[in-house]
Amino acid sequence: MILGRFKRRLSGKRGFSGAVAVGVLAGIIGATPALLSAQTLADTLVSAYENSNLLEQNRALLRAADEDVAVAVSYLRPVIDFIAGSDYVGKRLGTTIDDLSASVGISADLLLYDFGRTRLGVESAKETVLATREALVDLEQRVLLQAVTAFMNVRSAVEFVQIGESNVRLLTEELRAARDRFEVGEVTRTDVSIAEARLASARSNLQAARGDLVSAREDYKAATGHFPGTLSDKNMLPALPATLVEAKSVGTRDHPTIRQAQHQVAAADLNAERAKAATRGQISAGAQATANEQFENSSTSLNLTFRKPIYQGGQLSALYRQALARAASTRANLLQTVRLVEQDVGRAWSDLEVARARIISNREQIDAARVAFEGAREEAKLGARTTLDVLDLEQDLLTARGDLIASVNLQNVAAYTVLASIGLLTVEHLNLGIPTYDPSAYYNAVHNAPATSVQGKRLDRVLQSIGKLPK
Repeated sequence: MILGRFKRRLSGKRGFSGAVAVGVLAGIIGATPALLSAQTLADTLVSAYENSNLLEQNRALLRAADEDVAVAVSYLRPVIDFIAGSDYVGKRLGTTIDDLSASVGISADLLLYDFGRTRLGVESAKETVLATREALVDLEQRVLLQAVTAFMNVRSAVEFVQIGESNVRLLTEELRAARDRFEVGEVTRTDVSIAEARLASARSNLQAARGDLVSAREDYKAATGHFPGTLSDKNMLPALPATLVEAKSVGTRDHPTIRQAQHQVAAADLNAERAKAATRGQISAGAQATANEQFENSSTSLNLTFRKPIYQGGQLSALYRQALARAASTRANLLQTVRLVEQDVGRAWSDLEVARARIISNREQIDAARVAFEGAREEAKLGARTTLDVLDLEQDLLTARGDLIASVNLQNVAAYTVLASIGLLTVEHLNLGIPTYDPSAYYNAVHNAPATSVQGKRLDRVLQSIGKLPK
């Protein structure tokens, strides 16, 4: 499923003791009243989005880029300064003369024309803002994909613990049966020892699985800001393009890193034009009014100045060539970004296809291994199978179950990785139903370089709305 376009306008793991592991597992299984309902993947994604420090950090960087537009706009406006000073003159010509004077004044300077250099700077800053917004979208995708991976890993770890516990219970029964049969002379002491060794190994693997669960829970907390409760076992695979070709088409059109690179190319081209315009000079106007403390020597002056560089040691030419080289670099980066996106889509798609095929094979393997194990266990009661035969087949069944868990986990993560590789793993596309960060709100408040108190109050309201100022 392909959603609509993004808005692009500016305005608008192991080694735990048994007691610790059991205690942690008990805390997971024994859910508190607040965790009685299972947490879904959507809940996890919402938590990751709302609690991400990385997103918060880069939102601040975006606001800093917004201010670059305001700074660029300010160069088109007059610069007005208040000037106050005093002079002391001491003279000795037969008699001492002390002269102390003070003056105040106001000066103003205004850029009239610079062959478009300053306005090109404004447009370049706007393109940088757009590129930074796309970088924020790409970071949002990575944050959500990390949350998906953490969710799936915790769920898989819980299933491995459950399998391990089931295996320990089964092997305990097998050991008890082997000892009973040994007592009546049906099996040898070797069979009992084999069962004891397998049980010890199963207990060791269970402890390792519990340790993996603790590690997975820590990863979940890092991704979402809190430990997981009981996680839903329902698969929530996203809708994806039908074919790899279609997926690559969507990715090269919608991926934020490609759009980011496109805006970077536009900004670099504008900067090259700015560097060229810097060699053409500029026209500016100025005014100054001063007065002393008695207003006896007041003065007013106006001036109009045209300034054009003639020779600066080759600096301007070097800056122009440098800007052209950077523009060429950004265009090459755009082409490489498109290639990398296509590569990522292909890899993610391959992982998804492999996982789907493995799931089918794993289920067939489980069915066959279960029949073989149950048959061997019955045959062992009749003396047609040894204890080792039964335990080997039981291990085959356990391995098949573990492989299925791993394959399902791979399929789930791969599906969302495909979604991220085509640029659609976002809160908006997933329709998570929560308020999202509006990158245009702060920009609209500052892009005209506000300086008055009225505009300042408006900016405070924007900062409050995005949680940057107390209300």
